[in-house]
Amino acid sequence: MPGGDVRDMVRGVMAELEQLPHLPELPGRGPGADMIGRGAGLLTELFVQTEPSGWRFTDHPGRDTKRARSWLGEDLDALEEYTQGYQGLLKIQAVGPWTLAGSIELRHGEKALSDAGACRDIAGSLTEGLRRHLEDVRRRVPGATIVLQLDEPLLPAVLAGSVKTASGFQRLRAVDRQLAEQTLREVIRGVDTPVVVHSCAPKVPIPLLRRAGVAGISLDFAFLTERDDDDLGEAVEGGTLILAGVVPSGDVTAVQSNAVSDPAGSVHGVRTLWRRLGLAPELLGRRVVVTPTCGLAGASPAYARRALAQAVKAARSLVDNPE
Repeated sequence: MPGGDVRDMVRGVMAELEQLPHLPELPGRGPGADMIGRGAGLLTELFVQTEPSGWRFTDHPGRDTKRARSWLGEDLDALEEYTQGYQGLLKIQAVGPWTLAGSIELRHGEKALSDAGACRDIAGSLTEGLRRHLEDVRRRVPGATIVLQLDEPLLPAVLAGSVKTASGFQRLRAVDRQLAEQTLREVIRGVDTPVVVHSCAPKVPIPLLRRAGVAGISLDFAFLTERDDDDLGEAVEGGTLILAGVVPSGDVTAVQSNAVSDPAGSVHGVRTLWRRLGLAPELLGRRVVVTPTCGLAGASPAYARRALAQAVKAARSLVDNPE
């Protein structure tokens, strides 16, 4: 989400998203509040610092690790304040192990993704850190049923071997798909809570994520093609929740404005897909959550609130008029 006032943003999220509120991330505050820095701050016994090239592992917790944990503590305080007495679903998000490994450099300067042992260490450390984080959230919001979203925007690139080296001149070798699946499965089992994987990139590996044990898959519908039909159909019929990114995530252009001014129209593509797959219309209200296409950090605060409200209205239109 945009801006730097977490109390104001939590208050807005709780007001707009009564059925599925979330703990906002405000990367505009600076290093440590961004997705990678925040995720690195959750790691246990692994520490990071910022370099001109980005995040890098270091031997001891320094200012950057402490800042990331401080931002998260402040955010959790705000969440606790505005969820007094809350009963229902609550979404907590964190960067996934493969995007983390593809974004943080080892001490010698190459990305951790290049080292299989480092990838294992990151996944194990993240799992333990997430367990502690979720326990903290449950203590602060005892009436909530927690859903964890793992953000994996780099996962398709990790599998395709298209993640650039630290120098930017070459690409790292593709990670074996079975290893990627196994790592995600271990993280999902380790946190012991329903997990949704979000990837706003083309070619999201839907079957792999299902085999890893996700409860839901969040993707940008603009990247879907008819080649994805069978995978999506099997996912829906198998009970996987689909978080359909259809509301523009940036301040809209004139061409995009209908997706925000006409909530029902923004889910036209979802209905079209449903008919093409031959799925029962009544499943729309039980299998689809309407979301922005990706994060809203690049939007204005006013538009971000509007996008959340329009997503809720669009979802309601799927329930009221599934045909």
